[in-house]
Amino acid sequence: MKRFILLLTLLTFGLASTPLVAADFDLVIRGGRVVDGTGNPWFNGDVAIRGDRIAAIGRVAGTADCEIDAKGLVVAPGFIDIHSHSDFLLLEDGHAQSKIRQGVTTEILGEGNSAGPYQGKLQPHSQNVRGKEREWRTLGGYFDVLDEARSSVNVASYVGLNNVWQSVMGNSFDRPTPEQIAEMGKLVDDAMREGALGLSSQVMMPPGSLATTEDVTALSRVVAKHGGIYSTHIRNEGTGVFESVKEAIEVGRQTKVPVDIIHLKIADQTFWGRMNEIVELIKAARIEGLNVQANVYPYTRGNNNLVSIIPPWAHEGGREKLLERLRDPEQRKRMKHDIENGIDGWYNHYTAVGRDWSRMLVSANTTFRGLTMDRVMAVRTKGRPDADLLDELFAILLDEGGSVSTVFAHHTDTDMTYALRQPWCSVGSDGSAYSIDGLLRRGNPHPRNFGTFPRVLGVYVRELGLLSLEDAVRKMTSLNAAKVGLTDRGLLRPGQFADVTVFDPATVIDNATYTEPFQYGTGIEHVIVNGQIVLQQGEHTGAMPGKVLRH
Repeated sequence: MKRFILLLTLLTFGLASTPLVAADFDLVIRGGRVVDGTGNPWFNGDVAIRGDRIAAIGRVAGTADCEIDAKGLVVAPGFIDIHSHSDFLLLEDGHAQSKIRQGVTTEILGEGNSAGPYQGKLQPHSQNVRGKEREWRTLGGYFDVLDEARSSVNVASYVGLNNVWQSVMGNSFDRPTPEQIAEMGKLVDDAMREGALGLSSQVMMPPGSLATTEDVTALSRVVAKHGGIYSTHIRNEGTGVFESVKEAIEVGRQTKVPVDIIHLKIADQTFWGRMNEIVELIKAARIEGLNVQANVYPYTRGNNNLVSIIPPWAHEGGREKLLERLRDPEQRKRMKHDIENGIDGWYNHYTAVGRDWSRMLVSANTTFRGLTMDRVMAVRTKGRPDADLLDELFAILLDEGGSVSTVFAHHTDTDMTYALRQPWCSVGSDGSAYSIDGLLRRGNPHPRNFGTFPRVLGVYVRELGLLSLEDAVRKMTSLNAAKVGLTDRGLLRPGQFADVTVFDPATVIDNATYTEPFQYGTGIEHVIVNGQIVLQQGEHTGAMPGKVLRH
């Protein structure tokens, strides 16, 4: 007993008198297949993190407070989602579950709409942010609210053309005066100074479609002064796709601003199989010296709204005016004529899918959620062969207040993958940060919200061999970072911010479907954001270390 006490005393004294040595690193990811984001071949090695930065890569000696065994796994930069719509969902729940579980560490927000400005004729935006009512008028104000609320992902944003236009013009379809264009330019300038990455537009539907090429060019010149980018959902992805791509290129030509075409596609069966011609247009622009690029999502259906079938003129004055026109028999006749016969320059979703209601899937949280529109029509008309289905469309929109989110099957895998293979074409989800349970399980959203990045790795890398692993990772990391000017993210390099995704190349895959979208992907094992583990062995840790990334 005396010998045990003496030994315990000596051990205690020895431990107490030995100075504690701090670990060399906070976290080391050991023995993984490192795919660094450059497109260069992978190598076996370690990634060491100190604080919020990558400290060392390769054969890393030394100790760490925490280690992850990555043998058999791929270690890559955190994925950067260049086209995301999580603006307001992140304020409800900052855990960004469906994005983190895809390996996404940074979301780029904004298309036609952005989280600011809300000025002039646009009312300030008000939202309950985790139990506290918040209001803001500027994009910078949104950034401040998100900074305070916290998020698991980093966030950056464009300023949306719709917000800028409506802040000055309201719901009017009048042409802006030169003074009003200058006022819009001032709003763009303010947003750039507040941290916007550039200008984003959706010029397919009002209010964005009211802007001419000259209007967009004038606003992009403001962006160019700040070193920003022009990101655009082009004017017509269907039978007008060639002219619309040329328009985007012309904005770049006139302003020298980089151009990124959002979810490049041919969304009308009339022109299916001609993606090579669009690619040649972009290649020619690049040979000319214009920085024109594009992104895609790896699916052949796009999410829009049944109301997009209604001709543009019927949207003037806003939602209430639209509903009035839907009730007016004379206006309905005019709408039917335009829907069936088209309007020059208008992208007509109805004719783009061959007037086939079965290629429209309701994704809104309605009685018909998850049904294709042919089934909806059959239920509503009780199968009457003489039923006027456009009248039923108008009735549905009236019942639902003028909005029914819908997935349209309008482009092909052949065209999409031809674009995806181009060296300047990157990956974006066009999705939002949903969850399979809780507040953010709502509607019947597009599966891209849950599966975009695992799908690229599982289907187009492993199963089809369309892309190499290294190039796929580049398209989801450094290529997107370079487009928007994020110089300290998107690569595994010492000194870069420690955004890291660790996945199993043998199992990574998407699981979400169009009818059962609420399913996370498989194979994303660990996700680190700014040096903190957010996903560990496939489980969210609750950490919210994301930052707002101001340009």
